[in-house]
Amino acid sequence: MITHNDLPRLAGCTPVCVMGAAVVDVIADAYSLPHRGSDIELHQQGINVGGCALNVAIALHRLGIEATNALPVGKGIWAGIVAAKMAEYGITSPVHTDKGDNGWCLALVEPDGERTFLSVSGVENQWDEAMLAQFVLPERSWIYLSGYQLTAASGERLVAWLEAQRGLHQLLIDFGPRLAVISDNLFQRVMALKPLVTLNRQEAGLMSERLVGKGTAGSQQLMADWREHFDSGLIVRMDSEGAGYVSADRSGWVPALTTTVVDTIGAGDSHAGGVLAGLASGWTLGEAVMLGNAVASYVVAHRGGDCAPDRSELSVHWQRHITQQ
Repeated sequence: MITHNDLPRLAGCTPVCVMGAAVVDVIADAYSLPHRGSDIELHQQGINVGGCALNVAIALHRLGIEATNALPVGKGIWAGIVAAKMAEYGITSPVHTDKGDNGWCLALVEPDGERTFLSVSGVENQWDEAMLAQFVLPERSWIYLSGYQLTAASGERLVAWLEAQRGLHQLLIDFGPRLAVISDNLFQRVMALKPLVTLNRQEAGLMSERLVGKGTAGSQQLMADWREHFDSGLIVRMDSEGAGYVSADRSGWVPALTTTVVDTIGAGDSHAGGVLAGLASGWTLGEAVMLGNAVASYVVAHRGGDCAPDRSELSVHWQRHITQQ
């Protein structure tokens, strides 16, 4: 199994494209979630620029992996904040549009670190042919895409674009909580492209229900069911228990790094960024998942979703929190 000593081997031999959202996150602590008609007092943590795809792009950038970041930037108040913050991060996007503003969301963080999002969509969910034509990918690129974009109004257009690229690229799909609402037809079309799919604990239950009609199966059973249904890879992230993976020829379980959870915003996104960094460097899926576990462990120990570590920071964290085998 890899350790912090392997970080210098990250090389980015395979091109990566991150497609999706750069939005503004208004983050606030909430002692509980509101009920209908209630009024709760929030403590604002801050205003960050996030979005699943941007969090992935940040993780890759800080690990030294170059990527094409297809993150639509519109025109408006939120778009101005997004553009300024991306420049600060050192991240650029070739995709620009004057169709509207970028989206934003309110992230409520409970005392145990769990987060709940209330989102307002913007140009990141308004993909059209003009936006898709603004970037060209080398063959065999890894493409990251989130369920938030797949289930938006322009999701059909994105899936059609992916189908037109069939066989040219490799896909990493994070359906996220939108797995609960994606149509059977669209889901089957996406799965026909043989993506590597990453799921958290809650989404694993949703996937089990979709596959076998019940959502109570454990991660090991889901991994077995997955192999019966799909000829593609799977990652199941189970928080402090670690993460399981299934590939064409093997499966396995990778332990988590122990850490103190501050909040879980961006944990799954940063995990995907770590996985992509490993895969782009020619690492095995198991090695890439270990890297994802380490990056996610660092992120949950810090505030916000845009705090992925650079190699030096990750190396220090990894040495301090490594789980003994």
